[in-house]
Amino acid sequence: MFSKEFAVPDGITVEIADGKFKVSGQKGFVEKKLELTKDIKIEKVENKIKFSSESERRNVKALVGTNIGHIKNAIEGVTKGFTYRLRVVYSHFPVTLKAEKDKVVISNFLGERTSRIAKIVGQTQVKIEGPDIILSGINIEDVGQTASNLELATRIVGFDKKVFQDGIYLVSREG
Repeated sequence: MFSKEFAVPDGITVEIADGKFKVSGQKGFVEKKLELTKDIKIEKVENKIKFSSESERRNVKALVGTNIGHIKNAIEGVTKGFTYRLRVVYSHFPVTLKAEKDKVVISNFLGERTSRIAKIVGQTQVKIEGPDIILSGINIEDVGQTASNLELATRIVGFDKKVFQDGIYLVSREG
């Protein structure tokens, strides 16, 4: 028999139903589908969540750890939030950025006439301060995917990466 449990901090409510979990806190709520197999059972007793299974197989233990990690990330998101800081680097052509509803428009990258577009995922907030882009939100996956979309939108293909170092790069992560 394998079981693992963790305590939920005060001020946070965790609801588990129909293979999904919802974590609510002072900054909002995060809802996500759990990754489960028929072997894994979930119990919520007072302020503790307990995962248990009859099987002690490695893949069952890995799934339990993954689900606990998702719930802990959601708890951290609704209490502190996540902030990613990216920086725009260019050598010749000044890059201009504009945050719209669900996308960031990157203009004049390498002197290109067409703008490059990076999608903003979920409820991620985008703030542009000079050469810095600050992404913030309560869902770590949405904030991380938005940062990745910005990096990929300015990826340079077909040129020497040691010479052409222009792009948008992740500088720091908080939360």
